[in-house]
Amino acid sequence: MNVLIVLTSHDRLGDTGKPTGFWLEEFAAPYYRLKDAGAVLTLASPKGGQPPLDPTSNEPGFQTDATRRFDSDPAAQAELAKTVCLADVDAGDFDAVFYPGGHGPLWDLAGDANSVQLIERFIEQGKPVAAVCHAPAVLLHAKDASGEPLPSGKRVTGFSNTEEAAVGLTEIVPFLVEDRLVELGGQYEKAEDWMPFVLVDGLLITGQNPASSVGVADALLEAL
Repeated sequence: MNVLIVLTSHDRLGDTGKPTGFWLEEFAAPYYRLKDAGAVLTLASPKGGQPPLDPTSNEPGFQTDATRRFDSDPAAQAELAKTVCLADVDAGDFDAVFYPGGHGPLWDLAGDANSVQLIERFIEQGKPVAAVCHAPAVLLHAKDASGEPLPSGKRVTGFSNTEEAAVGLTEIVPFLVEDRLVELGGQYEKAEDWMPFVLVDGLLITGQNPASSVGVADALLEAL
């Protein structure tokens, strides 16, 4: 099974001057879950090359077994440093796609034309699309075969308004994931803040927060 992992290329948190990017656990946990299950992984990003890591996600309080494994895995680090350019990716070459979160995707992948087209091709081909935390934002501009927003009528989750408020970024982010999913007709559901929560509705697999990363990967494996 061939799985595409798409990471953000955006490295600035709005106008704050602070760095952002992808959240390490949301990449590392699914990366190893999928790889250990025998998946062949390809990493991509809008700009290609090294995607920016949100440095907060590698602080001691946020480290997990998966992040520590990645930190001691030169081969995985080298693979991450050479992501392919998203424009060069063909959905036909893969069985599924997974998007890790972090705040970065809110600024680039949410409206990236290549990403939107890619997601629509995966759905057209009957292949699962998975996203965790802030990454369900990648679904916002994608349409289904009838031209409706992809989240419309679907059970979906993603980083909640209360979680965004808890990290103090409600006024910094360009939009709130929960609000936008609801506005597009998604049947948004959530668990308590920071608790694992994963929803599967047809080909869409979404997870609420970093703790949901492994669950999203497991759901993706079950769908393959």
